[in-house]
Amino acid sequence: MKNNDWKDRLGVMYSTNPDFQYNTGDEAEEDTILKEKQLLRISLDKRNRGGKAVTLVTGFRGTTDDLTALGKFLKVKCGVGGSAKDGEIIVQGDLRQKVLEILQKEGYVKSRII
Repeated sequence: MKNNDWKDRLGVMYSTNPDFQYNTGDEAEEDTILKEKQLLRISLDKRNRGGKAVTLVTGFRGTTDDLTALGKFLKVKCGVGGSAKDGEIIVQGDLRQKVLEILQKEGYVKSRII
């Protein structure tokens, strides 16, 4: 089915070119690489968080859906809150060692604490 939603094209001028393709600006995401090849870095961050410590997992290469799924998995295993966005997974609290152990059990063998 063709996506022909006019609301996405507000502000676009009419083109008489029959081969014209509207560019939505969406970029294709890269595929998620294997767990064994992921270079995940685990660190502690306190900046701009009101003095609260969070565990940051960076270096994930893949789709946002896979990043969100991994973030949810880590939050459930640690029993805390957090978020997954902009290529980072944020887990509330200083749980670097626990996150490292969980990732290594899941097959992310190249994970390390910074």
